[in-house]
Amino acid sequence: MGTEHASEVEISEPFLPDSGRVREGELEETIPEWRDQITVRGLVVSALMGSLFCIITHKLNLTVGIIPSLNVAAGLLGFFFVKSWTGFLSKLGFSVRPFTRQENTVIQTCVVACYGLAFSGGFGSYLLAMDERTYELIGVDYPGNRAEDVLNPGLGWMIGFLFVVSFLGLFSLVPLRKVMVMDYKLTYPSGTATAMLINSFHTNTGAELAGKQVSCLGKYLGISLSWSCFKWFFSGIGDSCGFDNFPSLGLALFKNTFYFDFSPTYVGCGLICPHIVNCSVLLGAIISWGFLWPFISQHAGDWYPADLGSNDFKGLYGYKVFIAISLILGDGIYNLIKIISITVKEMCTNNSKQNNLPIVQEVQDSESSKLLMQQKKQDEIFLKDRIPSWVAASGYVGLAAISTATLPVIFPALKWYLVLSSYIIAPALAFCNSYGTGLTDWSLASTYGKIGLFIIASMVGGNGGVVAGLAACGVMMSIVSTAADLMQDFKTGYLTLSSAKSMFVSQLIGTAMGCVIAPLTFWLFWTAFDIGSPDGPYKAPYAVIFREMAILGVEGFSELPKHCLAICCGFFVAALVINLLRDMTPAKVSQFIPIPMAMAVPFYIGAYFAIDMFVGTVILFVWERMNRKGAEDFAGAVASGLICGDGIWTIPSAILSIFRINPPICMYFGPSSSS
Repeated sequence: MGTEHASEVEISEPFLPDSGRVREGELEETIPEWRDQITVRGLVVSALMGSLFCIITHKLNLTVGIIPSLNVAAGLLGFFFVKSWTGFLSKLGFSVRPFTRQENTVIQTCVVACYGLAFSGGFGSYLLAMDERTYELIGVDYPGNRAEDVLNPGLGWMIGFLFVVSFLGLFSLVPLRKVMVMDYKLTYPSGTATAMLINSFHTNTGAELAGKQVSCLGKYLGISLSWSCFKWFFSGIGDSCGFDNFPSLGLALFKNTFYFDFSPTYVGCGLICPHIVNCSVLLGAIISWGFLWPFISQHAGDWYPADLGSNDFKGLYGYKVFIAISLILGDGIYNLIKIISITVKEMCTNNSKQNNLPIVQEVQDSESSKLLMQQKKQDEIFLKDRIPSWVAASGYVGLAAISTATLPVIFPALKWYLVLSSYIIAPALAFCNSYGTGLTDWSLASTYGKIGLFIIASMVGGNGGVVAGLAACGVMMSIVSTAADLMQDFKTGYLTLSSAKSMFVSQLIGTAMGCVIAPLTFWLFWTAFDIGSPDGPYKAPYAVIFREMAILGVEGFSELPKHCLAICCGFFVAALVINLLRDMTPAKVSQFIPIPMAMAVPFYIGAYFAIDMFVGTVILFVWERMNRKGAEDFAGAVASGLICGDGIWTIPSAILSIFRINPPICMYFGPSSSS
């Protein structure tokens, strides 16, 4: 996916042979032709799951902006749906095609490509930053925030935009698939883990465990769906009623957003995300809402006018947004430099290894021989169905030409030569991001997007620079994100003996699905809910942040509140130092050092979701201490069930809202009359 996340496990070369190990008798396994790996039933399942996961991604994007990996849930649910369907037809006496791991891999690839566009498509960030609500929220008289730089969401132009920018990343690195997967032997940890999961499903013992995991997922999906439905009856009209505003830690802390809001989604995120991520989010909430914002509020009337509204950027609201931006940029720039350095170093090392290959001799035992035979089988299948380089080159050039002509029509301020320049340098950035993702499992797509945003916004200037910068951010994010996702899918296909051509075609199909499904599911939210309201559940925090970044690119720092720039510089440097400490200290120490990117999220949004995620991480911590094997096997299924159940309830909730059917009860908490 296009999200930025760090792998907490050190990846080393010996991990590769084990990751490729699959069930006995695999060498005699009959591998379907690439066309047979893509089935109608698989595409139907992919479309259904892609729609559900798009809804979940939109909900997370529009609330907190943290998107956990749903790859495990995609592989598990794909296995469950197709096995259930084939089992049902078999009992009716129909002859059904066997469900292979190659088909399972195609479904997982298609689903991930589809819901990935719900994130990289910018529905909670750069696209939404162009709308009128975000423009008004920043302030109509705010320097650089012009009414001309407004483009409200529309199904037509959003679908068109995704179609012209989302496919280029798929063609940009196809000729390098052998180099990245076979020659450099990049691990792509998430892709490798997904392959191991799918391989395990298609064994007797693995299928039994998968059945138990599906049962567990279904149980918690039902619990989550029922609970979300129950909560709705007490949520009243507006955004101040119900369990979502339950002052579980007291009214004083509730005013500073410290409360548990009984959200299955955020608890599920806490179960999926590493402990250090959840603790970093909570630490960021404590620093900002526990100390920093109360401290700055005491200087109202001195540092900023005391009579400003709670959402005025010249007041406390400005500090919240810009300090969050400084942490995000500090973390992103550090990791960008780090990944590029690692990439250059590893490429030099690989070149050195290639030069020394003739004099290296290995003594092979029977186990090594078996692994070499397995690797030879993987290499043979991966290279069997070639994707000609001329197809990739002509596809990229043709799509770039169409996009260069189309984007200025959608965004007049983004001139054709700026689009063309972006597409000329994009393959190099896509390679850097894909290589870095293969080494560290950390995609920096949004960081590349922000760099493009600043550069284009400053080049265009005050006459449309905001919209041009935001659109350029989308172009860059889409290319580098989809390129990294494709290479990760190639790695998964390599280890599951799936055809490279079927992986590429399924990624194309999934992307095409996402270009339609992601805008349609976003339109459900846009029509039913008050998107972007700072006092509502769908705050869309990154819309404001991205628009402010574009304005900064055009106007500079002259209009920041008093001392805001100095505080921002301090947090920017702190992000660099914290990341440096994480890399310089031993693993037993660095595992307790927080992640600045995760700390930044609650600075703007609030502390409530940090409490929920911390509850999830405490549950997982206790579970691991009591039964580590059970936690490893079922924590992902429980988390996926909680997230999916709450996500499914979004659909009937949106329909009720569209028809103006309001909850019958408003459950509200306030101080007792005696006080």
